[in-house]
Amino acid sequence: MTSTAANRVTVLVNHLSGGTSSTSHPAGVLAGQVAIVTGAGQGIGGATALLFAKEGASVVVSDVDETKGNAIATQITRSGGKAIAVAGDVTDPEFPERLIEETIKAFGKINIIVNNAGFTFDGMLHKTSDKQFQLMLEVHNVAPFRILRAASKYMRLKDGEPRSIVNISSTSGLHGNIGQANYATAKAGIVGLTKTVAKEWGGFGVRCNTIAFGYIDTRLTRAKENGETMVVNGQKIALGIPTGPGKSMPTPAVAFADTPLKRAGHVDEAAGSILMLCSPFASYITGHTLEVTGGKGI
Repeated sequence: MTSTAANRVTVLVNHLSGGTSSTSHPAGVLAGQVAIVTGAGQGIGGATALLFAKEGASVVVSDVDETKGNAIATQITRSGGKAIAVAGDVTDPEFPERLIEETIKAFGKINIIVNNAGFTFDGMLHKTSDKQFQLMLEVHNVAPFRILRAASKYMRLKDGEPRSIVNISSTSGLHGNIGQANYATAKAGIVGLTKTVAKEWGGFGVRCNTIAFGYIDTRLTRAKENGETMVVNGQKIALGIPTGPGKSMPTPAVAFADTPLKRAGHVDEAAGSILMLCSPFASYITGHTLEVTGGKGI
């Protein structure tokens, strides 16, 4: 058994037994690792950052909303974990380099990158502007590419450290979705990027996977009429699913009729799937797209 494989076994045994490793790191399947999570100020990203910290990782909380990012980082540190917040817009060409270098300055290495930052900008294809289409490519394709490129010199190392990347996709990227030509195209694109990174960096022991989420209860899947918005490059973008004048969101019985588990997923469940792919339990999984959908589409 190689030393790397032996280390993974030790981590798993210690975690399952409730013990601690022979090092000074806290217990947890990510003990001693450094993780960057983008879009981590709330929702799936926030839940992921909190879970990673609970499992022993030092976490870099990145979000366009500085206040929300700082709040998650503070929650981690007050609970005894290690975290910093790095605020910024992932579509800013200069941000990825700053994100990576601030991570190295604070923690000295990078083990995990979760490219989670993103949002929807829906519209029927014949009404979608070039700008509306391009923005989805910028946030879901170009930004992850730039972050990984900036991190490459700290990831492509043969030093025995575990390294994993999870890029967040969507079932819209696998199956398409009405009103989401831009989002579906971008989310399909991240699957191609993931497979390429898996092939190019696998020789360095870097694993790269994608998660295609189905209906997870977040501000992107709640009623658009709730008024949730975000501002990108000075433009306010409405978030959520439109229900139409005088209408409401369908009842769970209707909305989840084709979902075996008959409900939406919770952000903590989404975070759990990300943790699974970053953990030693998934040490031989790479280039894979995991569908987390409550069974919808089977």
